[in-house]
Amino acid sequence: MGGFFKRLTLKEDPSIYEDKDSHLVRVLTVKDFLALGVGTIVSTSIFTLPGVVAAQHTGPSVVFSFIIAAIVAGLVAFAYAEMAAAMPFAGSAYSWINVMFGEFFGWVAGWALLAEYFIALAFVGSGLSANFRGLMEPLGVHFPNAIANTLGNNGGVLDLTAVVVIAAVALLLSRGVSGAAKVENVLVVLKVLAILTFIVVGLTAIHVKNYLPFIPKYRVNPDGTAFGGWQGIYAGVSMIFLSYIGFDSIAANSAEAKNPGKTMPRGILGSLVIAVLLFIAVALVLVGMFNYSSYANNAEPVGWALRQAGHPIVASVIQAIAVIGMFTALIGMMLAGSRLIYSFGRDGMLPKWLGQLDKNNLPNHALLVLSLIAIVIGALCPFAFLAQLISAGTLIAFMFVSLGIYPLRRREGKDIQDPDFKVPLYPVLPALGFLGSLVVFWGLDIQAKMYAGIWFAIGLIVYFSYGMHHSTLGKKAKK
Repeated sequence: MGGFFKRLTLKEDPSIYEDKDSHLVRVLTVKDFLALGVGTIVSTSIFTLPGVVAAQHTGPSVVFSFIIAAIVAGLVAFAYAEMAAAMPFAGSAYSWINVMFGEFFGWVAGWALLAEYFIALAFVGSGLSANFRGLMEPLGVHFPNAIANTLGNNGGVLDLTAVVVIAAVALLLSRGVSGAAKVENVLVVLKVLAILTFIVVGLTAIHVKNYLPFIPKYRVNPDGTAFGGWQGIYAGVSMIFLSYIGFDSIAANSAEAKNPGKTMPRGILGSLVIAVLLFIAVALVLVGMFNYSSYANNAEPVGWALRQAGHPIVASVIQAIAVIGMFTALIGMMLAGSRLIYSFGRDGMLPKWLGQLDKNNLPNHALLVLSLIAIVIGALCPFAFLAQLISAGTLIAFMFVSLGIYPLRRREGKDIQDPDFKVPLYPVLPALGFLGSLVVFWGLDIQAKMYAGIWFAIGLIVYFSYGMHHSTLGKKAKK
């Protein structure tokens, strides 16, 4: 039994990862990572979640849910920033945990993140498709149900727009990250300008009475969930946390960062701060414009609020930019997901072919596999029930990374470089990051935890039947 546990906790030498990733070209700057982070975090959800959460759980106090979720995300972001500065390897949490705790735990963290990327890509592709079709309908362009909806959903066979969009982003990324970063930077600026326009125009339509009472009295919704009081705010945190998890997509690309010791912390923490400020401002304006109950079952509360307030043209422009802006989230998640799959192949945990670079030193084999699976999920599967699985998987990786700061500190300046950035208030903040992630995880609904359990069971089967026997670390230990 001791030998088996020893095998699971075999740790990768960080210098091996440095060598393996040395062929990836370091071209990304702080500006690129800020755009990548803001583009991934501030995606579809900023135009929908503030209204949805206010109507379902919190009322005007939705802003407290955003702030609490931001505090937890911020605590974890500090840990991510130190890890990325000390170990700028492809694969983020997977590679770090492999070095800190051993191969098995690295696999668990990486497998958790993989669920996030597969499903989030499909979600954003589908969301972009729905918004694009909504923009086209006033122009008289109607998509037949067969190519507008997912398999078995309202006569659908395949969501053609989602397929085209995911394939187009994959094609852009296959040509290199610097070109994709330039596109990302322009689209993110457009998207932030659209959000700021909504805030400025929305401020002219605010009615103070809509903020009262700011924290409605607690009651139980018909579906058994909480509304009002601190219970409702807590329920809102678990829904909202999904919005903030995009900063882990920055860390996955740290092997392609210029001067990662400074670039990574600034990109991770800076993008989270910008995103949090935008989310809080949109939430406050939205619930001030109309009573929160108006946003119940409203798929596009921002556009609806602007139209009701007499600004139909502004609503259309913002919705058009929102559709374009969703490309930024696809670029960020596809970059990160392909680097994670590349890392699995690099280490022999999945077929070696996935860890090979093409003639331009790009992990395009991994990108191809990620794109094909995301297309299948996004085009064919009705996956609304999987929404919180994204949060479940990521929260588990967040807990590992927070705890990983403790063994990291003991090795900094020895076999791992002493990073330019370190988590402040050590050893308290990493523990708070772990506990905060655990509390948010606990607040996810039972269905999300069950699906997360099924995903992990599949991951264990893959590890024990393939990864454990083919990993380069395991083969090295046998010699």
